[in-house]
Parts: sequence; structure tokens; C-alpha cells
Amino acid sequence: MAKKGDLGKGDEVSWKSHGQNVSGKIKKKITARSRAAGRTVDASREEPQYEVESDKTGRSAVHKPGALRKKGEAS
Repeated sequence: MAKKGDLGKGDEVSWKSHGQNVSGKIKKKITARSRAAGRTVDASREEPQYEVESDKTGRSAVHKPGALRKKGEAS
């Protein structure tokens, strides 16, 4: 799992969604309470979240750093 400082815009990552691995890219780091991917994201500088876009569907989602795995990292 990724640490807070390990991720950045454009990084290729994967995450679990409904029991399957999904791959995509980070669109942006969210560091304040805002709306993203159709919902309110309660993020802060201390607890950032990341908006990601699925390679397969093109849909956006928001995840905490611990839910994301950089491509090429061991499981």
C-alpha cells in the first residue's frame, strides 16, 4: 500500500473495487474538503485523498493512499 508522500499526479496505480483489481492513473491529490467523483471528499493536508481514473471505464473514484498500490510494487 502506498504512503501519503509516495503518490503524485499521473502515477499508475491499482486498487480493489467490488473484489476485483482495477488499474488507472491519479488525476489529482485532494487536500481539502471538496467535491470529486460525484461525492464530498473529507480530505485535509494531513489526510489527503486521491482522485483516480480507471483505465478500463474512464470513470473517476476517490481513495485514501492506503487503498492504492503503485504499479510495480509488490503486493
